[in-house]
Amino acid sequence: MKVINLKNVPKQHPGLPIFLGNVTRQSPITDQEDGSDLSIDYVHFPKGTRNKFHTHENDQILIVTQGKGVVTTKDKTAHVTKGDVVWAPAGEVHWHGAEPNSSFTHISVTRAHTKLTIKE
Repeated sequence: MKVINLKNVPKQHPGLPIFLGNVTRQSPITDQEDGSDLSIDYVHFPKGTRNKFHTHENDQILIVTQGKGVVTTKDKTAHVTKGDVVWAPAGEVHWHGAEPNSSFTHISVTRAHTKLTIKE
C-alpha cells in the first residue's frame, strides 16, 4: 500500500502538443514510476482552456472534482460539474476542458502505458 497526499506531488505544465493553454497536471500514481497497472492524473484547466481532439487505445475515466467543464465527442457535448464521472471508451475521439467562465479540475484514470493519439 502507498498513501500519497496531493500537496506532496509536484505540479507539471505539460503544454503542447495535446493542451491548448497553460494546464497543470499532478500525477500521484504513474505506470513508469510506480509500476502500477493504472495512471492517475489530477488535471487543472484554467478558464476556457482545453485539450485537442484525441483518442486513447484504452478506456479513460474522468472524475470531476472542481469547476465546470465540457467534454465533447464528434457527436455529443456534455457540460460537467463536481461529482460527475465521464467514461470515454477506447478509441472514442473526444476533448475535455474548462467552460469559458470557470476553471475545471478532473482526475483522469487510464490503463498503464495507454497510447494517446491527437486527432487535429
